Amino acid sequence: MAAAAAVNSMKQAFVVVVILAGIGAGVYYMRRSTAEAESNTPGAAATPGGRRAGGGGGGFGGGGFGGFGGGFGGPRLPMSVELGAVKRADMAEHMTVVGNLIGAATVEAVPKVAGRLDSISVRLGDRVKRGQMLAKIEDRELLEQVRQAQAAYEVSAATIRQREADLRLAQTNLDRSKNLYERQLIPKQTLDDTDARYQAAAAQLDLAKAQHSQADARLDELKINVANTVITSPVNGFIGKRTLDPGAWVTPNSALLSVVDISLVRLVANIIEKDLRRISAGQRADVEVDAYPSETFRGRIARISPVLDPATRTAQIEVEIENSTFRLKPGMYARVNFTVEQRNNTLVVPANALVDVQGSRGVFQPNGDTAKFKPVKVGLSDEKLVEVSEGLSEGERIVTTGAAALREGDKIILPGQRQGGDRAGGGPGRGGRQNGGGRGRSGPS
Repeated sequence: MAAAAAVNSMKQAFVVVVILAGIGAGVYYMRRSTAEAESNTPGAAATPGGRRAGGGGGGFGGGGFGGFGGGFGGPRLPMSVELGAVKRADMAEHMTVVGNLIGAATVEAVPKVAGRLDSISVRLGDRVKRGQMLAKIEDRELLEQVRQAQAAYEVSAATIRQREADLRLAQTNLDRSKNLYERQLIPKQTLDDTDARYQAAAAQLDLAKAQHSQADARLDELKINVANTVITSPVNGFIGKRTLDPGAWVTPNSALLSVVDISLVRLVANIIEKDLRRISAGQRADVEVDAYPSETFRGRIARISPVLDPATRTAQIEVEIENSTFRLKPGMYARVNFTVEQRNNTLVVPANALVDVQGSRGVFQPNGDTAKFKPVKVGLSDEKLVEVSEGLSEGERIVTTGAAALREGDKIILPGQRQGGDRAGGGPGRGGRQNGGGRGRSGPS
């Protein structure tokens, strides 16, 4: 029974609260309507002893409700804004691509002969010239082979001389035999034997010459191998990598060092299909890297791929940047900017002046003490300025700072002005009611 009584008591209290809230709302709207009627009546302007719109207290505490109405249900408060002017400037639209720099050429220095690495004469980062010695392979065994080949070459040369003498003797004997045969002093068989010995001598000389050529070729090969024990730089550049140390066994497939040519650096990037028409080979490119934040390096588009990747719908471009000072390094992260469109002496407004209102782009302009929206047609843009191709003329005033928060018809406070009249949410009114004034007394009529 006690529980049921408690529930009934709570219900009654809730009903009382609802009734009081309804009465309060009715009084609030009645007083608000009366105040608006008085403000619209000629001569109803506030006087030192009269009432102001959204009047103060009295009776139910109308001042408190008046402040609440002005803050949430009444007109928006005036906003302080800053103004700018439509002016002319040069505008350019840029496109940016990013990527890592690579050298103009990266070449591996590899030996041409097998052997044990004897020494390396350069270190990582050293600048080298084409043909400069980088490393040396042990050549003692090759030098011994050269000496043996040299001896064989000389033996073959001596053999040639011997065979030439034998041929001369056989030629003399053949000539004598022919003379005797013509005089019928020797038989035909003797002449044939002498001719055969001559032919054999000639063949021996040809064989000796061939062996001599073979020995000569072998000697030249070994001399080249000895020369190839010196590993030289294939290009001008810098030592970019070292993979082996002295004492290692190397073969013609062993990469000892890499030499990077960075007199010219390149960047390969992907350009989406719709932007390809806006760039061309030879076009200037401005390159920025984090290592030199205050500098811009000049480059150019060297090549544009004639085909697109069907998966990404992009084409590769290659940008070349002169690097005679060698400050740009392969592997650096770079941003490359292209000017894809440019207009000179065109109308522009600050970027913060541009707003979107119900799907229409435009600006707010001061119309007395109110803001008026004006649609415009925009063109090129950057971080600070936006080109206006239609809708504004040079010198027109526009709202800049504060434009994003404005609505059509909002009251605005221009620079250098102070808000006139009654301030919203003012302090307590002793002689009259203020808009949202605290606890106003029952003022005189």
